[in-house]
Amino acid sequence: MAQHPPMDVKTTVTDDAEARKALVRRFARLVSLVLIIICNAIVLVALWASGINLDELVATPDVFNSKHDICLRFAWQPVAGTGDPIRICSEWINLSDPSGKTHRLQREVKFREGPEGGQYYVDQGEHADYRLLILVLAVVAVIAFGLLVKWYLVSRYQLRLESAAGHGTSLVH
Repeated sequence: MAQHPPMDVKTTVTDDAEARKALVRRFARLVSLVLIIICNAIVLVALWASGINLDELVATPDVFNSKHDICLRFAWQPVAGTGDPIRICSEWINLSDPSGKTHRLQREVKFREGPEGGQYYVDQGEHADYRLLILVLAVVAVIAFGLLVKWYLVSRYQLRLESAAGHGTSLVH
């Protein structure tokens, strides 16, 4: 009968601990990859289902620029702070737009007179669009939920491995 060389118990325990750590790291990477895909899918489906157009959400109002546009129609626009309306281009063609479609002055655009007098500017105002805030909060919530799920799954897996090692079952196949 062949005799086996004596095994160092400390080395075996260290090797088992290193093997468990390697398995936990590999599992954590796999969980991270799967959660990245799932969380991104959740955000994209929610964005699609909500119908929010990000181009409109962060776009500045389209106004006539005499250097790059050709005016087609004028209209009278009221100006904040003055009694008389001003004549302004309300429909134009943007020469840098390859589609060639006409651009129109949006109804919600307000004008104000500049400090030097005679110059008029688009009044950006203090309009708040809460859709962007809700979108950002939803993305943060999905990320936080993903991190909590990852922490829970990795902790549970690690406890399962340690429990299996305590009962003497093999960890590495």
